[in-house]
This record gives sequence, C-alpha cells and structure tokens, in this order.
Amino acid sequence: MKTILFLTLLSASSFIAKAQKVDSIYFNLYTDSLKKGVHNYINVDGKMSNGKWAPLTSKDLIFTTTVGKFEGNDVIIPQQFSGEYLEITATLKSNSAITRSIHIWMKKLPDPDKLPTAEEIMNRRPQQDSTKTKSRTKSKN
Repeated sequence: MKTILFLTLLSASSFIAKAQKVDSIYFNLYTDSLKKGVHNYINVDGKMSNGKWAPLTSKDLIFTTTVGKFEGNDVIIPQQFSGEYLEITATLKSNSAITRSIHIWMKKLPDPDKLPTAEEIMNRRPQQDSTKTKSRTKSKN
C-alpha cells in the first residue's frame, strides 16, 4: 500500500513539474519609459508549457542591462546617464537558450514639482479637439 501511494505521489509531482516548464518569456512593461535614479520595475512573464502565463522574478531570470544595475526585477539607472534608451536582456536561469531583449526609452520630460489634486482635475474644462472643430466647420459649408 505504501509503495502504491509513493508511486502515485511521485508520478503526480512529475506531472506538475512538467506543467510548470517555461516555454518562452516576454516583457510586459508597466510604463513606456524609464526614469533615472529610481527603481524601475521590469515585468517579465513566462508562457508555460500548459499554455498558462506566470510572472517571473529574479529568482527565475538573469537580468543584464547596458547601463545601471539590477536589484531583483528593478533596474536603477544612474542620474548622469545621457543616452536615449537602454537595452535589457532577461535570460531564464533554468534554460539559458530562452532569452529576450528589449530597448526601453528614457523619460525626457522632468516630473512636475506638484501634481494636481483630484479636485483640480475634476474642475478642469475639457479642451476642444481642433480636428473635430475643423471637420464640423467643413461639413456645414
């Protein structure tokens, strides 16, 4: 009886391990640009052999970058960096043949000193779209 239970558990764990194999990896960024001097989270998802998706961390991946350093999934770019973008590569630790690289642009405009309050946003008047105004004028003529 113990042997049957052991074999059942062994085969079940083998099946679960196969279901969780990463087939490919993809960047799924939360932003379209990176900021200097802050932690920029780099989100990488893995497509599993069973078709499901799972987030991957630095426990699963080796991150490299042309500029800056990684702490976990966060890339930190030095303030003095003057390039327009950096290249980030993620490589699966369990299979170095699975790798993906991406160019991510640097944020150019400075952050505002003060963000608007919720009340200020709600009280703003919507700006008219000049293309809509022009098309309405043309259609009346």
